[in-house]
Amino acid sequence: MWRYLAKRTAIGIALVLMASAILFFAGELLPGDFATKLLGSQATPDAIASAIASDPQTALKAMIAEQDFQLKQRELDIKELQTTLADVQSARQRETSVKDSVNKVLAYAVVGGFLALVAATLLGAAKVESVLAGTLVGYLSAKCEQVLAYYFGSSRGSDKKTDLLAKATPVKE
Repeated sequence: MWRYLAKRTAIGIALVLMASAILFFAGELLPGDFATKLLGSQATPDAIASAIASDPQTALKAMIAEQDFQLKQRELDIKELQTTLADVQSARQRETSVKDSVNKVLAYAVVGGFLALVAATLLGAAKVESVLAGTLVGYLSAKCEQVLAYYFGSSRGSDKKTDLLAKATPVKE
């Protein structure tokens, strides 16, 4: 038993060290603040500006580095949007293929719970005075927003979902 625990602990420590090393080197390889890399981490904005202004080659390198960084950011934004859209599409395909009521019941519970909490707070039956209570209200509000976005989405997505649901054949039980 102790041998197993020691082995698992050693593997865990090795994995943490490997992940830390990989993340460190990946962070160093990613394009970032060119001027800070050029002048060091203690560089002031004035020192950065004077270093760039004094050498046209440095200014050119800084502009190229900034453009590369902006390009990579745009590519990451596009990938994030593609992932989000694929997730939405997958959820909608699931909704058309699986005809169960679990999602609807959960959706009604979340939205109903949020509306009941808001009504109770406005009518004075519930008080949201602590940080925890405020956090829970915010969490429930965010989940309510997700449920509404899932079922209603954008107008184009909602129209497409409606068409897909209309074309879907009912599941026979």
